[in-house]
Amino acid sequence: MNEQSFTLFDTAIGVCAIAWNARGLIGVQLPEGETDATRRRMRERFPDAAERMPDLAAQQAVDGIVALLSGNRRDLSAVVIDDSATPEFNARVYKIVRQIPPGETLTYGEVAERLGDKTLARAVGQAMGQNPCPVVMPCHRVLAASGHTGGFSAPGGVVTKLKLLTIEGAQPGGPTLFDSLPLAVAPHGR
Repeated sequence: MNEQSFTLFDTAIGVCAIAWNARGLIGVQLPEGETDATRRRMRERFPDAAERMPDLAAQQAVDGIVALLSGNRRDLSAVVIDDSATPEFNARVYKIVRQIPPGETLTYGEVAERLGDKTLARAVGQAMGQNPCPVVMPCHRVLAASGHTGGFSAPGGVVTKLKLLTIEGAQPGGPTLFDSLPLAVAPHGR
């Protein structure tokens, strides 16, 4: 009984989507530019998922994402993520990252130190790049050691990461010209 579902929904940054199964969230999709492109991406990522209205748990995830992307400091750590297919190392990283409150950040190295080995910073970055649930799993809150953004594999790349950090009031180095940019999208990522 591993039926998968997905739904699209409007947010302050564009049309997003989530996918879920009976165990929890299995994917979050940031805007791909147009609604149809976001829907296509979900069908690529979750070919067995049916588009449908969210159940109660999925609706709570949607409501939390909408609120967070509207600038409310919403804690999404209670949203259940099905991590049954997540590699063990990534699951350990994600557990730490999910504890970073909105508006705050850690560096890849700080996450590695919390894992018990500061030399794992690069591996932490790789785990962030494999995150299936951006925003709910707040990989945008993990920065490079210099305080710079580091990478971001979701649509829009680093511009999207900066936009999310700005919404939360945690943009590295304070306001920049990125504050006035529209959310850029790229044809890759989540």
